[in-house]
Amino acid sequence: MGFEAVLRNFGKIRRNFHIAHEALLKEKPDALVLIDYPSFNLKIAKFVRENLPNTKIYYYIPPKVWAWKKWRVHKIARYCDKILGIFPFEPAFYARYGYSCEYVGNPTMDAIRLWQEEQKGVEKAIDFEEKTPLKSGIIALLPGSRPNEISKCLPRMLAAARQFADYRIHIAAAPGIDDSFYSDYLREGEVLRRDTYDMVNEARVAVVNSGTATLETAIIGCPQVSVYHVEWGWLIGALRPILFDIPHFTLVNIIAQKSVIKELLAYLFTVENVVAELAQLLNNADYTEQMRSDYAHICSILGDRPAAERASECIFNE
Repeated sequence: MGFEAVLRNFGKIRRNFHIAHEALLKEKPDALVLIDYPSFNLKIAKFVRENLPNTKIYYYIPPKVWAWKKWRVHKIARYCDKILGIFPFEPAFYARYGYSCEYVGNPTMDAIRLWQEEQKGVEKAIDFEEKTPLKSGIIALLPGSRPNEISKCLPRMLAAARQFADYRIHIAAAPGIDDSFYSDYLREGEVLRRDTYDMVNEARVAVVNSGTATLETAIIGCPQVSVYHVEWGWLIGALRPILFDIPHFTLVNIIAQKSVIKELLAYLFTVENVVAELAQLLNNADYTEQMRSDYAHICSILGDRPAAERASECIFNE
């Protein structure tokens, strides 16, 4: 996300730390559950360890130290009584450093499982557009959840998708961002939607901003290409061997431990590259069938245990 947003909101961040510190000292909780957000939570964990030694600290959805800043693994283990991971490879990663981590399941699997259960027995109304087969399918665009990344990613996503005139373009709107934010980017006939899972399920292919959405798209079973805009992308590409020692960046490929979906990140995220990959996804049946087969394998790796329920059991049973 860069440093600019942090500097711009530095005062607000300091106030939030103060609010959290005061609340913790007042309440003196038996247990503190940290969820993601390492830049904030690791500082809170240190504060609690130093000021409330009787409070147990649990980290649910720990930082992705297996991707970068591996040295944080020691800090997490030092501050936390139990680490509850959401990726099946995390226990082995922590074990390499002599620490314990329990895999409790993946909340993305839980969310989609709940959505699938809600769909059972629900007959969706068919609108006029769906009754009229003017186009042969939908290209879904998932441009991210923050205004800055949407403004950087969506124009290139749209420019690529518009090269396929036989397909309708549907765009996933982010929670908390008004429809009007998207209006300057869209043309007539391009549909903004807030039922992302339904949209991905209906789509022929998807262009997905790298993040949890790639895993959601895989679990639902839609062929996809992953993209991500990075300022000074060419520099990140040059520094990649120094900054990162993992071969993949999307959750889909990391979990599968191989290249399942194409990653067009940083300097690789161009309209031409997205068009080329969409053409492959739309026209090469063997390619997409192999992708779906790999998706099924990823789902089997993640398993079906309910993550939040299992995490809470681990905390209450301590």
